[in-house]
Amino acid sequence: MTKKNIALLAGGNSGEAEISYKSASIIEQNIDDTLYNTYKISLFQKDWHYQDEEGNKIQIDKNDFSLSLNGEKINFDCVFIAIHGTPGEDGMLQGYFEMLGIPYTTCDHTTSALTFNKSYCNKIVDACGINTSNSVHLFSHLPFTIENILNEISLPCFVKPNNGGSSIGMSKVNKAGELQTAIDKAFKEDNQVLIEEFIKGKELSCGMINTKNGLIVFPITQIISENEYFDYEAKYLGKSKEVTPAEVNEEITNKVKSTAAYLYNKLNCKGIVRFDFIYEEETEELYFLEVNTVPGQSAESIVPQQARAMGMTIKELYTLLLEASM
Repeated sequence: MTKKNIALLAGGNSGEAEISYKSASIIEQNIDDTLYNTYKISLFQKDWHYQDEEGNKIQIDKNDFSLSLNGEKINFDCVFIAIHGTPGEDGMLQGYFEMLGIPYTTCDHTTSALTFNKSYCNKIVDACGINTSNSVHLFSHLPFTIENILNEISLPCFVKPNNGGSSIGMSKVNKAGELQTAIDKAFKEDNQVLIEEFIKGKELSCGMINTKNGLIVFPITQIISENEYFDYEAKYLGKSKEVTPAEVNEEITNKVKSTAAYLYNKLNCKGIVRFDFIYEEETEELYFLEVNTVPGQSAESIVPQQARAMGMTIKELYTLLLEASM
């Protein structure tokens, strides 16, 4: 059997590039080398290159996304997108590969662009009948006042870049006097900022993957942060406890799984996707937090934990992903 050529795309143009390279390292180790030839491609701005064993950097031909090695032209059967943030999670690369007719492992360009914009995604989720937090959407070119913001939402609240992930540029605000500083911090990462009311409850996460035989929904995870919230340090520097399967009752588990699967289909998702929720215990209501269409695959990441919890190896997970994508 002829092995397929897979381009593993890592890096990107955002502050999440470091996480992307960690994900790509785990992915590269776990793609089945009896089925696939894997070429890790590093992307930053206009520099798209493959580094060979001697350390030579060979640029990708962007006209057809091909690679020339030792006089041989390599075309790719599928692209494994492991870039968090732009341009791997916001629809830009997806549109490029769609124009070239090359299969890839994530949601399409429309879904990627929509879900990357937290405010617009919340509006769609809300229209689907799922609870979302009260929020205010700011643009850097439009005026705003702290007074008007506080007329719309209550404190405490979260202030975050509207387009981005890994909690970079995010702050929790408890007092009105802290709000402007938090907004300024978020605007350093993005020209749009989302401010959301804080919801007290259990943070629960559910990953899933579409396969040739249908959707597989993973066991859910409860995230317990040692910090005030699930920030960058909690996510990637060990400052959180992640319990998989979550120690919640069957009713809550089923509610999270069914809601996540419903949104996966409503948002026209593909590939491996993770949905995050808050379960408010007083009202017994589930609130949508966000969707991650290129969830982390590093050793610390949630989706690999969930796959292992259901008895699936990471190699099996990536084989299912690549088979469905092609």
